[in-house]
Amino acid sequence: MTRTEKVVLITGASSGIGEATARRLAADGHRVFLGARRTDRLAALAAEVADGGDRIGFQRLDVTDAADVREFVTAARERFGRVDVMVNNAGVMPLSPLAELKVHEWDRMIDVNVRGVLYGIAAVLPVMREQGGGHIVNIASVGAYEVVPTAAVYCATKYAVRALSEGLRQESAGDVRVTVVSPGVTESELADSISDPRAREEMKSYRSVAIPASAIADAIAFAVHSPAEVDVNELVVRPAASAQ
Repeated sequence: MTRTEKVVLITGASSGIGEATARRLAADGHRVFLGARRTDRLAALAAEVADGGDRIGFQRLDVTDAADVREFVTAARERFGRVDVMVNNAGVMPLSPLAELKVHEWDRMIDVNVRGVLYGIAAVLPVMREQGGGHIVNIASVGAYEVVPTAAVYCATKYAVRALSEGLRQESAGDVRVTVVSPGVTESELADSISDPRAREEMKSYRSVAIPASAIADAIAFAVHSPAEVDVNELVVRPAASAQ
């Protein structure tokens, strides 16, 4: 490996921001290790991006399972020898009014969006400190800065991601770099999980102006490529034509 080449782990890499980030960072010359539940998509992505080389790997990953996340990190380390960057990207967004009492969906958002990030941090932090440094990139949302109807629980999970990122940054100064990237409306499958009819219709209007997932991948790449002495803490990326 060259001095500038990094080993990057990406969760939720089978579509959307995760897939776009894998493509961008692999094209930039990094080694990438992908995690998601849909291994058929990971295999197809790896075959396309690798182009016959040995610079990309993947493993089935459920971020709600702490042991699974640890095994994911271990597999990446065994494959490439180290872990330089962890992109905690996996997330879900089944919006609904609180009065609908969709507790199972609340639990799912907490499990994926909050515990998934915590499990990612727990799995890579000891590795990064042992090897003398690393970079954790957590994907939040503009929902980490505002709350709108039907999105109270989703926004709460993203506020949590932002808070966790800031706490980790303060505790890791000079050791591990921490970045939180907060996308605005982005082309992805995130809204497909909305089961509430009202929330689904409102989201169609809200998402009428969206940026491609590659725009968020570019923001992640900017943070990853910053010099070692620079810690890009927060990036908010919105469509230029949107007021939200």
